[in-house]
This record gives sequence, structure tokens and C-alpha cells, in this order.
Amino acid sequence: MPLPRPFRRSAAPASRALSSNRIGLDRALALLVLLALMAVRIWDPAPVETLRLRTFDALQALHPRPVTLRPVTIVDIDEDSIRAYGQWPWARTRVAEMVRRLSQAGAAVIAFDMVFPEPDRLSPARVADGLDGLEASAREALARLPDNDAVLADAIRAGRVILGQSALEQASHEAPDLPRTGFATLGPDPSPHLARFPGLLHNIPELERAAAGRGLFTIVPERDGIVRRVPLAVQAGGRLVPGLGLEILRVLTGSGAVLLRADAAGAQALALPGFEIPTDATASVWLHFSGRDPARYVPARTVLDGSLDPDKVAQKIVLVGTSALGLLDNKTTPVERVMPGVEVQAQLLESVLSRATLSYPNDAIVVEIALALGVGLIVVVFAPLLGAARLLLLGTVIAVFLAATAWFRFKELGILLDATFPLGASLTVYAVLVFTNYTREQTGRQRIRAAFGQYLSPALVDELAASPDKLRLGGEERTLTIMFSDVRGFTGIAEFYRHDPAGLTALMNRFLSPLTDAIIESRGTIDKYMGDAIMAFWNAPLDDPDQEANACAAALAMIARMEALNARRRAEAETGGHPVLPIDIGIGLNTGLCVVGNMGSSLRFDYSVLGDPVNVASRLEGQSKAYRVKVVLGAATAAAVADRFAVLEIDLIRVKGKTEAEAISTLVGDADVRDSAAFRRLAARHAEMLVAYRRRDWASARARIGACRAEGAAFGLSGLYDLYLERVAAFECVPPPADWSGVHVALTK
Repeated sequence: MPLPRPFRRSAAPASRALSSNRIGLDRALALLVLLALMAVRIWDPAPVETLRLRTFDALQALHPRPVTLRPVTIVDIDEDSIRAYGQWPWARTRVAEMVRRLSQAGAAVIAFDMVFPEPDRLSPARVADGLDGLEASAREALARLPDNDAVLADAIRAGRVILGQSALEQASHEAPDLPRTGFATLGPDPSPHLARFPGLLHNIPELERAAAGRGLFTIVPERDGIVRRVPLAVQAGGRLVPGLGLEILRVLTGSGAVLLRADAAGAQALALPGFEIPTDATASVWLHFSGRDPARYVPARTVLDGSLDPDKVAQKIVLVGTSALGLLDNKTTPVERVMPGVEVQAQLLESVLSRATLSYPNDAIVVEIALALGVGLIVVVFAPLLGAARLLLLGTVIAVFLAATAWFRFKELGILLDATFPLGASLTVYAVLVFTNYTREQTGRQRIRAAFGQYLSPALVDELAASPDKLRLGGEERTLTIMFSDVRGFTGIAEFYRHDPAGLTALMNRFLSPLTDAIIESRGTIDKYMGDAIMAFWNAPLDDPDQEANACAAALAMIARMEALNARRRAEAETGGHPVLPIDIGIGLNTGLCVVGNMGSSLRFDYSVLGDPVNVASRLEGQSKAYRVKVVLGAATAAAVADRFAVLEIDLIRVKGKTEAEAISTLVGDADVRDSAAFRRLAARHAEMLVAYRRRDWASARARIGACRAEGAAFGLSGLYDLYLERVAAFECVPPPADWSGVHVALTK
């Protein structure tokens, strides 16, 4: 929408003072809205957060993380492995065998993205206890066999193995002598900012004590269910617990504890010997995801059957997890709708080790609010001073700058910046300025409507004077020809006279008077004035057997009188040295059965017309702008005058609010124009163009449009043929549906 002209300054001193006061009120309201938006950003409700997060997702979708380093291999308990070795969970001896084989293959560390919270139900002694009627000798033999959990503990103890733990939403208890990862905090206590869980689900103590480390594999998605961050440390069961990825790195570096750096806003980073991992305030890492990569995976079956290529795991971090759908460990990420949770952990390790994580710093909200304030103040200061084109250019520059800054920080620096909030704030402030000016303009237009709304035709006045009994409520059915006329770009004209309402009133009189005269001279009745618009009709209250021709004659006379008025105004402007805005009108004519009579209440009524043809006439006037012609005729009107006026069918259209299509035409000229050789040639070629267009012969239509355009320029039809060229180009790119019959659906009034 173009910028309203109230944003231009007047040169008159008195008007300038009034304008400054008004613009001051507008700016004050805009500033209040801007401050309210800052409060909304601090509050950060779900819609604001969701928009920000979806913007971050779009950045990742445009530029996923390139995989330059594959330090992690996932041993996948996939569907094939489950078919080969039975349903999960497998016996702990089988898991122990997998751990031993991976250690022998040279795995740097083995981590489980799962938890073993209960003793193995397949241990020989437990199997014996569960079998009724088992002979005593067999029971004793089973009892002498090694316990499955002990076998797994031995395998874990022999290698570098990290066990997974899971957060619980209810309180839990743990044995007091279980090993824990130590944390040292540098700075204020970050606990209030970290994710908190009442309980912690451990592995059985025998396995916990055998492991080299223990880490939490719980991943908390955002409000919309998408995983964007992975916590490296959380509060669970009343203590600080490392995430699985952090614990893997701690074991790899041989560190006995983790250093957590914090400030007043929360966590800043987690440090291990040799490197530091920046985090957000919740001690989480924003991941820069790559797409799902099958090269990260090896089936667990290949480890157990000996077909594994040792190079796949040698000197690598090995994560044991599952992609089987039945085990319900799938997540949604910005780049994949379905990604196994174990791969999210793998991507975390890849990102950290290749220093490719993203960062959303604790002070990001300060930067975003400062940008929003700066851009909003620029709009408040400059919007009232700039014209529409310059303001549009300024807005485009600001939008491109913010988008480019966000993209550069993301792609080159790995820092997330929300550009949507500053953009949204500036657009809201601009909308407030436009709305306040538009409201003031509409108030002025309402006053103009009130001043011009009571006009009746002299014929109606004479008939009512002769027959006062007609001043009663009610109406009669008649076939009428209805006209709607409207000034195009009236908003700009009204804004031009915003400090000179008397001048606007004078201008309204200058163009409404000749338009009214043209209608009345052609036996028309003025129904009402609607600001700059006129509604009129023919064949009431007096019979008019030539109503369609008279309406068309009025339309041509109105156009001619506006051209003469514009010529006089241009001459006046050149003499006075001031600018002038030309007046251009659009007209819609339609014929049909209506109800006409005195309508209203017993205290106030108007002689008016109602019916579907009235609505269609209004829609046709609106289509005159879309089709870039002066006059649009309904089918009945065009058929009635085709033998006396220069008329061209321009389209088959279904206007807004209607279910049936109708042929519409444009009025080009009077009988002299109709009988001219130039118009006859144009009419023939125009008909051929429509035939080619409706049978989807785009090449032929394009050629005929070009010929029509050359000849139609003399009749003011260049814009119509430009429209058809645009349509043909669009249909060549995206063809219409198979059932398309050449009907255009008008989506606007």
C-alpha cells in the first residue's frame, strides 16, 4: 500500500503549525507503541519466541552445517539387528560382547544413549527362579553361571565406557556411594537458570561403578517440539549432572571435573582441559545441524557377527543407540523431520569438536531491543518527512541490512541474531503512523459525504412535487441501468489538500458538478454521493426506453468533461507555479431488474435502488482499474448498445460475491468511433485475440495482442493489452487447470 500523503509538509505557516501538532501526536502514539513492543520482547510470549526460533530454523535450512569431520560412529540397534538377535532389550552378555568387540577394534570411547536401570531378567539365576518345576540340579547349574550384569560390568570396566542416564519428572533416590562427575563454578551460581528435573534415572549400581563416566542423554525440545539445543549440564535429583556429550569429552580429555563459567544472566561456558564450549544461559548448546548422514551409522548386527570394518570405529567416539521406530527415540530438528536421538548426540560432538556450534549470547536480547529501538526511531523521525518512494527505499535498505547482518553473523560467526523483532517493530510503528493519518483522512471524507449526500435529479423533484403521495416507504421492480463512478487515487488528492479543506471542497465541486450535469443531461438520477464516488441510475422515477444508450452517453460525456477540467487545471497550475494532481475516473455500468423507491424509516428516507445488478455495477467500476480502461459494461448493457456505440468485449469474469461468470466489455466511443475503419480493424483483431487466448494458444494470442496494442493505443487501450500480455506470460509459466474456460475470477472488489 502506498504511503499516505499526510507525511508531506505544507509551506503555509499556519498550516505547518497545525501539521506539526498532528504529526507530534502521531509520533507520540508511535513511540508509546514502540516502548510497549520493547516490554513484549522482554516478556517474550510464545508467538514472539516461535517466530524467532522459526527464523533460526530457516537459516539452518538455507545453510546446513557442512560435515568436515566425522569423529563419531553410531552403533545402531536398527530393525535388521533386532530381527537378527531378537527384541530389545538384549541379554546383557550380548551387550557385553558388543562392548568387548568395539574396544578390541580400537574405539576411543564407547557411550550408551540408553540406560540399564534394572537387573537383567535374562541372568541365569533369575531365569531359574522364574521357572516352576525346574529340577534342583538344573537350578543349581544355572545359579553357578556368571550373572549377566557382572559380565557386562567386567566388559565396561575393561574399556572406556560412558553410561547414559535419564531425567525423571518425579523425585528419585540413589545410592550414596555412586560415582559422580565433579563441577567447579566460576562466577555466580547458575543453578536458577539451568533446566531442572526432580529425579534422575540411574543404571544399576554395579554398572555405574564400573563405568568411566555417566551422562544425561535427555534432550528437551522447544515449545513447538523441535530440538534446537542440547543441554550440557542440568539440575537433576538435586545436583548438577553433565550431559552425555559433555561427559564423553571429559573422559576423552582425562579431566576429573568440569569448570562452569557463569555471570548474572546464567551459564556462559563449560571448560575442559584444552578447550572451552560456549553455552547459553541454560548451559545448553545451540546446534548447527547437518542433514541425516547414513555414513555415521554401522548396524549393531555387524559388530556382533564380526563383519564390522574396524576402520569405522578405530580411534573414534562410538555411540550405541537406536533408530528403530518401535523404540521411540526420534526427534525433529530444523533440517530433518525425523532424526534419532543418538544422532543428535553425535551432531553435538561433531559440532563441538569442529568448533561449529551456534551461539545465542546472553546479551542477545539487549542487541535485538537496541536494534528495534534504533529502527523504530528512524521510522518515527523520517516517515513524516519522506515521500512514499523514499520511505519505501529506506524501509528496503533497513530490511536488507538487518537480514544481511543476521545472515553474516550466522554463516560466518556462528552467532544467532533475531532480525524479525526489529523488522516487526518498525513495521508496527509504521502501521500506527499510517493508521492515524488514514483515520484523520477518513474523517475528512465523511464530512464531504455528508455535504454532498442529499442530491436528487430535477426530474425526481418535479415528479414528487406533482405527486406528494410518492413520499412513502416502499418501492417497485424495474429494469434499471446503474452507474458507479469513482475518482482513482482520491487518497492522494485529499492528502494534497490536508491543510486546505476549503480548497478540497472547491475541487470536489469542480469535478462533481460537471459529472452530475453529464448524468442529469442524459436523463439519469443521482442516487447518492459517496465522497468522491457517484451512484446513479436510469429508467426511474421516469420511464426511459433508451436507458442503456443514455447511460453510455453520460459515461462518455463524463470522461470528456474530466479531460477538459484537467486541461484547465494544468493551465492554472502553470500560471500559478504550483503542482496539480490530475483527476481520473473509472465507471461501471450494468443493467438488470432492481427494486427502486423510497427506502429508510418514517423519519428519514431516500429515493434509492436495491438489487443484485447494483452490486455488480459497483464491482464493474472496481474492475475498470484492474483492466486499465475508463468504462466497464455488464453483458446486458453492452448487448443493448453494441449497434450504436464502439464496444469491445474484454473478458469473461466472475466478480467477487458472484458464482456465475459474465462477459464484460469496455466502452471505447460513440457511433462515429464505431463506424471508423480504425475501430473496425481493431475490433476484428481483438476478437481473434480473445479466441486464441481462450483456446490456450498462447503464441498466437501474444502475436495478436501485439497487433491490437499497436492499434488500440489511439483508443486508450494500451493498458488492457499490457494486462493480457502479463496474463499470457503467467499462463506460459503456470498453465491454467484443465477445466479452465477462459473465465477470470476477480478476487477484489
